[in-house]
Amino acid sequence: MWFKDFTIEDLNGRPKNHIGALLDIQFTEIGDNFITGTMPVDERTHQPAGILHGGASVVLAETLGSIASYMLIDPEKYVAVGLEVNANHLRPVKSGLVKGVCTPIHIGAKTHIWDIKIYNDRGKMSCISRLTVAVINKPTS
Repeated sequence: MWFKDFTIEDLNGRPKNHIGALLDIQFTEIGDNFITGTMPVDERTHQPAGILHGGASVVLAETLGSIASYMLIDPEKYVAVGLEVNANHLRPVKSGLVKGVCTPIHIGAKTHIWDIKIYNDRGKMSCISRLTVAVINKPTS
């Protein structure tokens, strides 16, 4: 399904000056039609009540879906940009790691739609998200 053979090292070796790096999002698995990644639940990702901030879950979801779209396109010709994201937060998470699993719902020429399920350390779903990504022509300098 992917444009080329990517490795976990390729995904985790991307530039570090972005929100995914600030939140320590790490890619953990690449399958035939899915990718997974983790994010720590700590002071960086907490809301004032001491639980995982919903916005942090959305950052994990959008990071996974955006990278999955990047993995499908020719980066010399196109870029993938988020168009719409939604999330339902199902249960609080206080600590540990959350794991996101990103799978395709629709892969078109101009849009990709991703299903991202986020689980706590016990394997219980804490958030479900859907991301729509626009595939646009790469801007010329």
